[in-house]
Amino acid sequence: MKAHGTFTPAKWDENTVNQISPVKKITKASVVLDFGKDGEITGKATVEWLMFYKYSDEKDQHNSSASFVGLMRFEGTLNGKSGSFVMEDRGTFDNGALNASLTILPASGAGELQDISGTAKYASGSSRVDFEIEYEISGV
Repeated sequence: MKAHGTFTPAKWDENTVNQISPVKKITKASVVLDFGKDGEITGKATVEWLMFYKYSDEKDQHNSSASFVGLMRFEGTLNGKSGSFVMEDRGTFDNGALNASLTILPASGAGELQDISGTAKYASGSSRVDFEIEYEISGV
């Protein structure tokens, strides 16, 4: 099955872990994402990202370039089924363009999404982030 939706950051707390040079650094971000009501996936996700900035523009972060890895826990509704699951998230942010691929972690589902597996991806649009998930739920 597939589902589409969008998300926006509701909370963003990012701190430098290691300053490598004036423009290179490693950071950790704790983020809450709101999945809007305009798609088949709605709810919220909490995510912990570790990011490596190969170029960080402190005056305008949209000019920065980074790679990131993280764990994202989604809680909400997916095509009418409610529950939660955890995804491994890997992506890049380059001059305002966001792209990422995710994998649902085995045995991470709960509720009606208990036996979920699959992959997802997201990319930045003009004013939002477009999210697409392809998944299956065993026994359904």
